[in-house]
Amino acid sequence: MLTASELKVGTVFKVGTEVLVVQKLEGTKTGRNMSVTQLRVKNLLTGVTAAAAYRLSDNFEEILLDIKKMNFQYLTGDTFNFMDNESFEQSEIDREDLGDAPHYMAEGMDVEIVFYEGKPVSVKLPILVDRQVVYCEPGIKGDTSGRAMKPAKLDTGFDIMIPIFVDQGEWVRVDTRDGSYKERVKVTK
Repeated sequence: MLTASELKVGTVFKVGTEVLVVQKLEGTKTGRNMSVTQLRVKNLLTGVTAAAAYRLSDNFEEILLDIKKMNFQYLTGDTFNFMDNESFEQSEIDREDLGDAPHYMAEGMDVEIVFYEGKPVSVKLPILVDRQVVYCEPGIKGDTSGRAMKPAKLDTGFDIMIPIFVDQGEWVRVDTRDGSYKERVKVTK
């Protein structure tokens, strides 16, 4: 059994007869009598995406799935194409099925693809990924009061907040769970 507090992006679980995959964690709210976790889930049987809220004490049946390590090859329209690293089979997943994963994926990146009854349903990313800053305003020396942050655009087109000392062209480590900056990294190519 799986409790609502154990749900994370990519987890597949069963509620009644519905098989759901978590696409995004919207947050946890604490009320008078209980805490509630809010999610964006997709029904794997009907393909419908919806918002859901569960008490943290709710129990669900966890669905066992096949997970294959695959390589993100290319994007055609809103379809992401992956290749199995061992059998060289190709699989396609629509952008809407990936949740926030496209913000962190770049061509050639190895990811884990989750399969349900032979059909790819979601992607599991590493917790931390390295991405390049392609645009940000220059930091102004002396413009600090505590932890000063500025907006930046990554090479995948995703916007995040980074410290003012990070410049355009540098690489940063990003947490894929919440999209937050973790540290500056040196990339040797």
